[in-house]
Amino acid sequence: MKGSNATVNTFAEPLRVRQLSHGFQSPDRSTVTIFDRLDFSVGHGEIVSIVGRSGAGKSTLFNLISGLLTPQSGEISVGRRADGEAGRIAYMLQKDLMMPWRTVLQNALLGIELYRKVRPDDVARARQMLARYGLGAVADAYPHSLSGGMRQRVALTRTLLVDPTLVLLDEPFSALDYETRLALEDDIIALRAQSGTSVVLVTHDIEEAIAMSDRVILLGGRPARIEDQIDIELTTHGPRNAVSAREAPEFRGYHARVWNGLRGHVTSRDADEVAPSSILAGAVHD
Repeated sequence: MKGSNATVNTFAEPLRVRQLSHGFQSPDRSTVTIFDRLDFSVGHGEIVSIVGRSGAGKSTLFNLISGLLTPQSGEISVGRRADGEAGRIAYMLQKDLMMPWRTVLQNALLGIELYRKVRPDDVARARQMLARYGLGAVADAYPHSLSGGMRQRVALTRTLLVDPTLVLLDEPFSALDYETRLALEDDIIALRAQSGTSVVLVTHDIEEAIAMSDRVILLGGRPARIEDQIDIELTTHGPRNAVSAREAPEFRGYHARVWNGLRGHVTSRDADEVAPSSILAGAVHD
């Protein structure tokens, strides 16, 4: 199958990666294969985390999904929206990339500006979203006056204003303090609940991956392959959020399974440690 950029089609899933292979040429002109026939999909309203050791190719995978790189073989397909229009990918990086000469509101609207003219209803929607994230009072201020967590919320607003069907998050909270990270994890969990947006998260934080996700994909080896796919089912007191997820009785079993997988020790016993509790209970870039 010939390599292709991310294409829009009628697959049911917002994202489908099929037989993806990719590599690069080293200084001695030999070919280093990063991925070999990767296969996975992301469902509607699903949050999927991708974890792996440094060098596993996680950020390269995002560059392929977003179309910044062209895969050497295989296909990356983006499903259409419910109204039949082409799906749209939004990519949020670890750095907030605020432009210091633009106000918070103007920074939030930048994503829209990149593909069409900003309309009055876009401005109204941006102000409403900023207010939802506690930024209404600083919408006309400049980025230098904001904390790191506030700047990341502006970046998240900018990402969501383009109405994406799929959001890619590449270690977006790794530079933040723990309390702020938990708050932003809650924002992403709430986003899925409110809009049904699908999310793919790359993270080195195992706790973050488990707390936020419906499924964790473990990449390992060179060339990288999917070592494990773990469906996350947590029993929480009240709605699931960043804190209640970490307090769930199943959490430690999932943590052990991912940790052992990263160390190359995925066994059937790891899965068995998670299953009974489920039944009883009902960053550095590559």
